[in-house]
Amino acid sequence: MRKLPTEPTGGAAHPAQEVDKPREECGIVAVSGSGAAAELAFLALYALQHRGQESAGIVTVDDEGASRVHKGMGLVADVFNNRTLAGLEGSLSIGHVRYSTAGDSSLRNAQPLLVQYEDKPLALAHNGNLTNANQLQRSLAHDGSIFQTDADSEVIVHLIARSRRRDLDGKIDDALSQVVGAFSLLLCIGDTVYAARDARGFRPLVMGRLGEAVVFASETCALDIIGAAYVRDVAPGEVLKVRAGHVESMRPLPPETPSACLFELVYFARPDSRVWGCSVDEARRAFGRQLAHEHPAEADCVFAVPDSSNSAALGYSEVSGLPFELALIRNHYVGRTFIHPTQTGRDFKVRVKYNPVRELVDGKRIVVVDDSLVRGTTSLGLVALLRDTGAREVHFRVASPPVRSPCHYGIDMPTREELIASSHSVEGIREHLGVDSLGYLSMEGMREAVADHGPFCDACWTGNYAAPLVDLERLKALQDT
Repeated sequence: MRKLPTEPTGGAAHPAQEVDKPREECGIVAVSGSGAAAELAFLALYALQHRGQESAGIVTVDDEGASRVHKGMGLVADVFNNRTLAGLEGSLSIGHVRYSTAGDSSLRNAQPLLVQYEDKPLALAHNGNLTNANQLQRSLAHDGSIFQTDADSEVIVHLIARSRRRDLDGKIDDALSQVVGAFSLLLCIGDTVYAARDARGFRPLVMGRLGEAVVFASETCALDIIGAAYVRDVAPGEVLKVRAGHVESMRPLPPETPSACLFELVYFARPDSRVWGCSVDEARRAFGRQLAHEHPAEADCVFAVPDSSNSAALGYSEVSGLPFELALIRNHYVGRTFIHPTQTGRDFKVRVKYNPVRELVDGKRIVVVDDSLVRGTTSLGLVALLRDTGAREVHFRVASPPVRSPCHYGIDMPTREELIASSHSVEGIREHLGVDSLGYLSMEGMREAVADHGPFCDACWTGNYAAPLVDLERLKALQDT
């Protein structure tokens, strides 16, 4: 879910909280058929906190059809407490965590969205980006629709409400057939839950069971925390309808070539999750092993930029024979809105977040493994920090290819101009970082490491966009006239 942009070129990070990683935008969950639906959604959102730290929300619906909602800005633990959860009565719940994207963030854009549809509550939680949202919004507004948010997700609500199909299933099919791009979607209308993925399956969505209850979530780690058993992934182009414990599968969308987001395995998903039928930890270890084959180094030890690179560094250590060390300690209490004091220095923000173990770095030849390199700003400060600590040689290894293109399918990523690999060669980046050697995992090596689980979307590395970029293409056409 993203803010509808005036120039859809990928969301840039807010200047006050510049980051050197792409940011996932949403995590979603739904629980149907449990007397503790709100509590279960809360715990599941806790497990999905890494997918969104901007806002959190839960909607519940009780057996009488009454809905309740609580949303707020901040982390799940800040938004909810025992009192707010006790007020969310009902056997059905939908939850959402969100990252901010380009433009202002506000409570009105927090999800789930909740409206009254005829005589039933309609709640919606969305992960992904609709690449024709601007076009649809203009058309809907021309026909009289009034939008309450500036998020693309609301377009789906209006498409459902304005559909001329008679039955509810048909209205949802009609709405989803008109949107282009990426969506993993959880929708409840009255006592019925719908779970849907776009036909290319960009973003993940899994189904589980907890006794008689049916649970949907972005990742399996959300099932684990509540003790739900994984059943299966929602298939690309599939809509699952759940009512009174019965699950019905519908296939309203024409088939497309599957394009699961490969960055989920590189960085976004938690290592204890399974995504696309693949262990995230094992995928990252495979990336690291392949990276060691492609870019060996004579060194004394290897360590990760914690925490998302730990598995890749272990894989690199396994093949290279270099000992894996915990040589970089991360401060987990640094928030995204950390207020910088007056102290200056190019590596100060890195020093706040990371601190090296001097005994493992001083005088050593070290291999540093990171999962990705986007702007290069954090890496630049990190290398300076390691040099100051006495590292004799620094060999930087990246467990994915150079990121050269922005994502338009649900990742908040810098614009092309901000991506260091779009304007610098590998040698140029090496010189910029000031490292003794730099090696990226090849595109072929990454694909081979997870070949059994593809095909994947690799647009951020190759620039090959699977779904049409309708809004962006229109904007370019206007600029050319």
